[in-house]
Amino acid sequence: MNVKERLAEDRWSGGLALIVESREPDLVVATMTVTDAARNAFGTVHAGALIWLADIAATLCAVGDPDSVRENGEGFPLAVDLHTVLLGNERDGKLTARSTAVKRGRKLIVVRTLVTGPTDRLLIDMTTTHLRAD
Repeated sequence: MNVKERLAEDRWSGGLALIVESREPDLVVATMTVTDAARNAFGTVHAGALIWLADIAATLCAVGDPDSVRENGEGFPLAVDLHTVLLGNERDGKLTARSTAVKRGRKLIVVRTLVTGPTDRLLIDMTTTHLRAD
């Protein structure tokens, strides 16, 4: 792969996919297999792809009980703050996001998400704050 040519490209496209492995009211586990669509010009996982995995797992955890969200979106936990520490990266394998509810109030929900690589090495430590939509 030629990094200089890759960075000069005007069109970037690809598809990411994840699998929700388990879902409980205060714990969500999701996995994503690293593919070319998730890799950056250096062959490691793009930070945006790592954050995408963590964000979806965190949002599902913030939802908690699916019945708390109505068809019109009322009750959906909108992310209002996202703090991510990028601690490592991978080139291949399955990444795992574990999201746990830190605080679940009537309106405010705080979730911590850890993303690890295939050898359980910590890649992301992310904290998100969500407010339930009226």
